[in-house]
Amino acid sequence: MIGYLPNTLVLEGQEFKIRTDYRIALNILCAYNDPELTPYEKAEVLLECLYEDNIKSLPDIEKAVKEAVWFLNGGNYDEPKDGAKIMDWEQDEQMIFSAINKVAGKEVRQEKYIHWWTFLGYFREVGEGLFTTVVDIRRKRATGKKLEKYEKEFYEKNVDIVKLKPKYTEKEKQKIEELKKKLRGG
Repeated sequence: MIGYLPNTLVLEGQEFKIRTDYRIALNILCAYNDPELTPYEKAEVLLECLYEDNIKSLPDIEKAVKEAVWFLNGGNYDEPKDGAKIMDWEQDEQMIFSAINKVAGKEVRQEKYIHWWTFLGYFREVGEGLFTTVVDIRRKRATGKKLEKYEKEFYEKNVDIVKLKPKYTEKEKQKIEELKKKLRGG
């Protein structure tokens, strides 16, 4: 149906209410980016956050996950193609909201509710600006394409916002600290 913003997902012919505010979706995406969580835990976060019903009441967990991913993908069952990571919802938060606010013509974080698909629509319409400049440079660097002179200059002046910071588990962080101590001779 044209213009329809879903607030339920259908599992085995039964409708289940979902939480559709963009903040819920962003929290789920952040959980999927958490190196501390196992794939099972990530799916559990997805189901617990998105579905209003207790996940034990869902008739088919696999189908519930598939439908939830469909919702998060804006109504598309196809998984996004894996490629180089060029954005991070958490690291890029301020740039993303600035760009979305420009498209929406308002501060979206002050709104009590915005449907995830409306938020995605704003996001997809983001035009030229800081966020798209950063993402374009990341994309070029990831694919080995040559940066324009202005992009090189921008990168050199803003490496802290252009470079994506890796996310490590606590165990990995400890190993890194141990290695640093060894390298310092301590």
